[in-house]
Amino acid sequence: TYRMMALLALPKARDASPAASRLDRDLKAIVEELASPEESDDRKLLERLTAIAAESERLGSATAFRFSAAAAYYNLVRQRIEELREERIAGVQTLGEFMERRLAPAMATCTSTARRIEDLSSRVARAGDLLSTRVDIALEEKNRDLLHSMNRRAKLQLRLQETVEGLSIAAIAYYLVGLVGYGAKGMKAAGIPLDPDLVQGLSVPVALALVALGLRSLRKRLHQD
Repeated sequence: TYRMMALLALPKARDASPAASRLDRDLKAIVEELASPEESDDRKLLERLTAIAAESERLGSATAFRFSAAAAYYNLVRQRIEELREERIAGVQTLGEFMERRLAPAMATCTSTARRIEDLSSRVARAGDLLSTRVDIALEEKNRDLLHSMNRRAKLQLRLQETVEGLSIAAIAYYLVGLVGYGAKGMKAAGIPLDPDLVQGLSVPVALALVALGLRSLRKRLHQD
């Protein structure tokens, strides 16, 4: 009875072996793509790897109990045979030898298949770690490029801002100098001895300085806010 119970795992092992071989080939293909210097679609690799992981877990769950039970029954068979304390008779095969020849190959097949499935799960996990590392490196490179792009954009914006401020200073100063010129002409018309052109020319650096100081003070207030 124990022998028959132990042999129940053999059909499971025979059914699981082709599936394990197929998953092993698929995993090998993914690892080769990970090791290849050519770019590949990491999303598709992740989907394929996830499918292999799910299938290997399903395979392990479907066979683990039966393989463990077979090992336990096999040990019981060997234990019962040892308790018989057989004595060898010349030319006659002992019961222990008979059972060993019938059970040992089947148990070896079950043990080998169980180890293949466990090894497959471990390799899938390592491949997942490799893919995760690859994705992290790619993200770091993209973030670095993005930071460089943002730095370049910030420098361009700063230059543009400085250019606009310079033009603003010139425009406002031009407007102020014009007002000073109108005022000087009015004062001359009122009888005050002034040269409007001279007054207007002298007011240019003063107007530029006042406008520049005003814009600088305004910029400091904005930064503080």
